[in-house]
Amino acid sequence: MIEISTSILTVEKEKATKTFYDLEVAGTDYYHIDVMDGKFVEKDTEELMYEYANIIKQISNLPLDVHFMVKDVKKHIDKYIPLEPSIITFHYEACKNKEEILELINYIRQNNIKPAISIKPNTSVDEIKDFLPFLHMVLVMSVEPGKGGQKLIPETLVKVKELKEYIDNNNLDTYIEVDGGINKTTINEAKEAGIDIAVAGSAIISAENFKTAIAELK
Repeated sequence: MIEISTSILTVEKEKATKTFYDLEVAGTDYYHIDVMDGKFVEKDTEELMYEYANIIKQISNLPLDVHFMVKDVKKHIDKYIPLEPSIITFHYEACKNKEEILELINYIRQNNIKPAISIKPNTSVDEIKDFLPFLHMVLVMSVEPGKGGQKLIPETLVKVKELKEYIDNNNLDTYIEVDGGINKTTINEAKEAGIDIAVAGSAIISAENFKTAIAELK
């Protein structure tokens, strides 16, 4: 069964604590924390996401799935280490070279966190194949990062298929997550393409009943 990582990007501040509690009761597998610095992408969610992540750590034992859409990756890793996230994902496009990517992967792992790398819709899977043996997960962006509520770009699922084939053919145990435009219609195509984890935001947060929304996605 596909696991669900609920993006908390659009959670209303005054309802935050109750919403996070309700999401756990409803059966989400992860809280997806979208950290944006206003440089790598236009939006800046740094303060809000850090505040939300702290609230979650106080009320829930569910894993944090932290996605950095930032330029200065190392600085953000250091900030989140004390919160003990389960997964930290950084963008391939935010790094200068292969050496920097490997250093970040090792640094995340040294802090007992699972390392993951994300690629934008226009980045080829070939760019990250060398890193797959060292990664817990690859996050394929199925929309342009930085905005919620976008429609899934169908071509990105072709990349998921290619990635899945490569992982299987090389006996790797790297997971595939997809983020952007996931709802109860598109999740079937994403599953067929080979994903393990689906990030869903508006499809859950905007629903009248979180439990029903998550159950339908699963």
